[in-house]
Amino acid sequence: MIELAVNNVAKDFGGLRALNQVSFKINGPELVGLIGPNGAGKTTLTNILDGVLKPTTGTVYLNGHRIDILPPYQVALAGLGRTFQVTRAFRRMTVLENLLVPAMALHATAHRKDMEEKAWGVLEFLTFEHLANDLGRSLSGGQQKLLELGRLLMLDPDIIILDEPFAGVHPKLMETIYEYITTVNAQGKAFIIISHDMDTIFTLSKRLLVLHFGTLIADGDPDVVRHDPAVIEAYLGEEDDDALTTTISQPGVHHPPPEGGPENDRH
Repeated sequence: MIELAVNNVAKDFGGLRALNQVSFKINGPELVGLIGPNGAGKTTLTNILDGVLKPTTGTVYLNGHRIDILPPYQVALAGLGRTFQVTRAFRRMTVLENLLVPAMALHATAHRKDMEEKAWGVLEFLTFEHLANDLGRSLSGGQQKLLELGRLLMLDPDIIILDEPFAGVHPKLMETIYEYITTVNAQGKAFIIISHDMDTIFTLSKRLLVLHFGTLIADGDPDVVRHDPAVIEAYLGEEDDDALTTTISQPGVHHPPPEGGPENDRH
């Protein structure tokens, strides 16, 4: 049974409190959205969950084991993996080699042949086989996001954190990433998805966490959170986010992605 318990986590940077007594639990293969205005503390919370930062106070437990005191690689071994808003492919390695690196690093005694077979299975799942021998630096931004998802599959974590998986991605690849999330979730993995794409996050998530100035101001069903006065007020303060405000305050409003996109993805 997957269980993530975040208990009264706070994080201070000098005199600035970036997180303020944040608590929540994830039980089983939940699909959770994490949203909030810019500067709400989403990245800080993510960096604490994956071990990059240590909380000033509070604890984080994964499947009964405390992980907030562990370095990132041990957090990954414990069963929590993440992607990054800015992708981090090994630019001079092929797509196949990129998949092998994290798996071989965490499973040093594994046979390369076995890992390669697993990697080809991941490529097939992502319909990415035709790019297996392409270098990481040749991939578009959307393709690099898919590559990061593939590396997570190689690690087989219990909980997957996706940081802005739809940002700057061609609509066709958005569909692939969406299908990846729903399929892997149905296979028993939990997700925490950070996104400013409100249409997608409200449609995809079964539960929403909302941060504002480091405080968790809402946690619940997306349809309930959508109408929470505190959430609406938090987003009404965002001057340049009219579409997001409309999506929150008017249930059912959907803004389809434009035709084409910022990238020419070979997919």
